[in-house]
Amino acid sequence: MAGPASVDLLSFRRTFTRLILLVVLPSAGLLGFGIVGIVNERAAVEKRIQLLWTNRLNTAQTELTGAFATAQVKSTSPLVLQQGDLQLTDVGFQVTAGEVTSADARIATAIKPLAPEMASLPERPVVFSVTSPQGTYLVAALRQADQVFGAQLSTKAVETLLAGIGARLTPVGEEGRFLLVPVKREAPPEGMVARLTEAREAALAPRELASLLLPSPLQDFRLVVVATGEDPVVAASTRNRWVYSVLLGFFYITLALGVIFTGRTLYREARISRLKTDFVSLVSHELRTPLTSIRMFIEMLALGRVKDPVEMQTVLDLLSKETARLSGMIESVLDWSRIESGKKQYRRERIPTTGLVDAAVNAFKAQHIDAPANLSVTLQPKLGEIEVDRDALAGALLNLLQNAFKYSKDDDKRIELRGVIDDDFVVLEVEDHGVGIPRREQKRIFDRFYRVDSLLTRDTEGSGLGLSIAQRIVQAHDGWISVDSVPGRGSTFRIHLPLVQ
Repeated sequence: MAGPASVDLLSFRRTFTRLILLVVLPSAGLLGFGIVGIVNERAAVEKRIQLLWTNRLNTAQTELTGAFATAQVKSTSPLVLQQGDLQLTDVGFQVTAGEVTSADARIATAIKPLAPEMASLPERPVVFSVTSPQGTYLVAALRQADQVFGAQLSTKAVETLLAGIGARLTPVGEEGRFLLVPVKREAPPEGMVARLTEAREAALAPRELASLLLPSPLQDFRLVVVATGEDPVVAASTRNRWVYSVLLGFFYITLALGVIFTGRTLYREARISRLKTDFVSLVSHELRTPLTSIRMFIEMLALGRVKDPVEMQTVLDLLSKETARLSGMIESVLDWSRIESGKKQYRRERIPTTGLVDAAVNAFKAQHIDAPANLSVTLQPKLGEIEVDRDALAGALLNLLQNAFKYSKDDDKRIELRGVIDDDFVVLEVEDHGVGIPRREQKRIFDRFYRVDSLLTRDTEGSGLGLSIAQRIVQAHDGWISVDSVPGRGSTFRIHLPLVQ
């Protein structure tokens, strides 16, 4: 059959498992939601940046077509257009009676299909795009009578023109370059090598932040803006990822600490609950013993079974002893209750340390008047004065003396009480030669309700509150209790109290 400890441990495990499930499932959902949020945020950033640059592209298109329309004709053969100090045209061509002549055969080939239509051009410069298997070109043409004079627009001149427009439209801190890019109208490449080559070129090309298809007659070109510095989409997405990662890291660290703290709290409460149960059982048993004795002695007196004066006095002495024992148990419980609730009041007074030692020693001897203990007291001269509650501290020291007596071996009841000065503290040492305390138990013996469970101490009376009360009292006087112990060789408890300067 499972004992109380195993039942409490099982209950703790079940509660902690539920806690983990209630924490892990929402946190996993939060992680997934965060990942989706990051992905959506990247799309939102791309959309936002694209919309911003599209508005600028519309303005750039208007300025570019305006620059083409207001270009000045410097000469017609060959055609030379100039925008301010910038010459726009490069390689010229001429259309006469449907025949195209040019120093560049590619320009002539591209213009030839359009030659019949050029007879209807207005007698002013017109800029338009043409495309052919040899490439896509931006050209300007001017009709004069039956002849058409034209020229290809210089790529460098157009880039210079767009650079000036971009400088006016791009705010400080944002890096982007405006370009004219031919519209691809050919069929997609066939074959794995061609596709890989196209994919590689696309990957190495600058990222397009936004693009705009130019209207007729420039419909063979797109006006695009490419990032010249750090990709703003990547920068924004990276920043968001870092922010999310840091926040998520803090969340999980806090969550882990919370789970650990909650788990420790649950475990501590489960252990305290078990200790309280053991305490109630123990105190009930301890109280039952003197109560049974008192009731038995009272029945003997009431029925007149004790007539001899000597026996009468013995019974009365036993009644007094059992009553004092019962009162001591109840007082310990009440002291612990007052300390735990913070209602314990201390009446401090400045007293010599020897006065505190004498009060504890006299009380200890009075309790063992029938079976005197082998107690030796050694005090260093001039122990100084302390400011304490005499009764409370004497009770704490008395508790150490009682424990030393209870846990001493039957054949060696020697107890040594020493008082020494250690810097600004007085140290009261209580040493016994009893059963000792295992090292792993030494930190727990000051816990409330806790008692060392061993074959040597299991039959010893006690509530598990004495050391806890003594420690609380000493701590309330700005001191502390320490212990050194070796199993089978005894223990030494030390009370450290600050001296009055």
